[in-house]
Amino acid sequence: MSLALYRKYRPSVFADVIGQEHVTVPLSNALETGRTHHAYLFSGPRGCGKTSSARIMARSLNCEKGPTPNPCGQCQSCTDLVANGPGSLDVIELDAATHGLVDDARDLRDKAFFAPVHSRYKIYIIDEAHQLGPGAANALLKVVEEPPAHVIFIFATTEPDKLIATIRSRTHHYPFRLVPPGILALHLEKICEAEGVKVAKGVIPLVVRASGGSVRDALSVLGQLLAGAGKDGVSYEIAIQLLGFTDGALLDDALDAIAARDGATLFKTIDRVIESGHDPRRFTSDLLERLRDLMIVDALKDSTANSILRDLPEDQMERMRNQSNRIGAANLSRAADIAAEGLTQMRGATAPRLILELICGRILLPIGDSSDAGMLSRIERLERAENIAPLSSTRSSETRVADSASSSARSSETRTEPSASVRNVEAKEKAASTHSTQAEGTTKSEASSTKVAAVAPTVKAKETAPSAAPKEKVPGNFDIAALRRAWPDVIEDVKKRRRLTWSLLSASAQVLSVDEDAITIGIVNPGAKESFERSESDVILRNAFIDVVGIDRRIAVVVDPSIDTNTPAARETRTSEAPTDPNQLTGAALLMQELGAQVIEGK
Repeated sequence: MSLALYRKYRPSVFADVIGQEHVTVPLSNALETGRTHHAYLFSGPRGCGKTSSARIMARSLNCEKGPTPNPCGQCQSCTDLVANGPGSLDVIELDAATHGLVDDARDLRDKAFFAPVHSRYKIYIIDEAHQLGPGAANALLKVVEEPPAHVIFIFATTEPDKLIATIRSRTHHYPFRLVPPGILALHLEKICEAEGVKVAKGVIPLVVRASGGSVRDALSVLGQLLAGAGKDGVSYEIAIQLLGFTDGALLDDALDAIAARDGATLFKTIDRVIESGHDPRRFTSDLLERLRDLMIVDALKDSTANSILRDLPEDQMERMRNQSNRIGAANLSRAADIAAEGLTQMRGATAPRLILELICGRILLPIGDSSDAGMLSRIERLERAENIAPLSSTRSSETRVADSASSSARSSETRTEPSASVRNVEAKEKAASTHSTQAEGTTKSEASSTKVAAVAPTVKAKETAPSAAPKEKVPGNFDIAALRRAWPDVIEDVKKRRRLTWSLLSASAQVLSVDEDAITIGIVNPGAKESFERSESDVILRNAFIDVVGIDRRIAVVVDPSIDTNTPAARETRTSEAPTDPNQLTGAALLMQELGAQVIEGK
């Protein structure tokens, strides 16, 4: 039978005690200077080194070369009190849980006056001292207050407040604390190397998380994993199943569904959680912890989040940054509140899955939440949509009349602009023809006539469209100005999806109108329009509108030569990819532009 890891790697000197420097350094200094006390109180959470430090203190006090913080390890006392050693007659360990009666305290008091057998001090280590009964504590009070010169008391407890004040006041109190995750992880990695067992990436953070900062608990969990390790060591999947944690992929799927407001995927993920045997309570707890991590990532936009979430790999950090950006701070805070409230309701619940599904349903439906968190969530969604929302159907008739008047004015301006553009095209063509040969002038004149003829039907259709369609706006019209303000962001999103579509739109396109059915995009010439339709770029643009402004509409494309092609985006496109003026692109030039964009895109 192998020795348990927490016993095998129990420290024998203060230098081996990890994460308790605020205790071990003062104790070492006291031993070095000889300013030791007759009674000590070591308090702190379980498994953080209280009893081990008490044994090290006894070993350091009774060393033949001591008192010293560095026992020699050769004398009788050092060999008896080494970790997992046989023990010493002069160091008595008592558990107050089983020796907390008055008779036990009186027996201890009577024996304390006897001199040690072969050591310098007789040392009493009383573990779980808070379980001393009032009578036993009072029986010990006098000997603790004025012990013989050869007696030292060391009390260890997890609840120092329950120890009577008269004993606490006569001790030097040293509070222990939980070990920080980074220090504990390094300690566990060293033990794995010493044991010669390979541990998969991500297992050590799971052990640290399961231990809660307790070294003893961490070594117990690690010992279980190492005992069941195969030829390839400890795998992440086995650790997840044994420790009961939720697989990170399930959490990512759930949060991606929350970010996309995809209820179907979210509830399918919950079904996968249940089918894989995970506890709904554990999943809710892990989801709440992940929401907390996302709030930290959202608050710390730069790489400083790694200093807090140091156990996470870089790819997971990048995924969490994306999730926090898509969900938003207000939605994260509200989702965390709902998960925390639901976790409380799950305690003692007979149907935890039902509570989990209700939690997810509330997270997906901020519209029905009238709390402050729900209001913030809705405001954040509106801000993300660039304030592009349908006009209310309950507007007054006076407002409709005013909108109709302003719409007529804009329509009249729109009807005059194409005509001016056509005259500009004709002027440019005539000026170009006078500076060339007569044959070339004839050819260009024919081309100009053809271009004007191609543009004229479009202009005529624009002129007749307002009179054919009713002027009154029906409910559901959108703010075209706001949509045009968002156009650069839409173009930038298109650039990430397909550079061919970006090259066609950034130099020669603009939003003309939007209604309940479609978003109409104007493109400067027929060749670019044909290339746009042939490459099925409408799907790319539609998805970009959905992501950026939250509007899902069909994309309609028309030719509009009045579009200004001197925008910064157009100049960038002409400089980097399309040096030819989009107004003069021939079919061959458009084909070359399309092929070049595809090469850049990597197709």
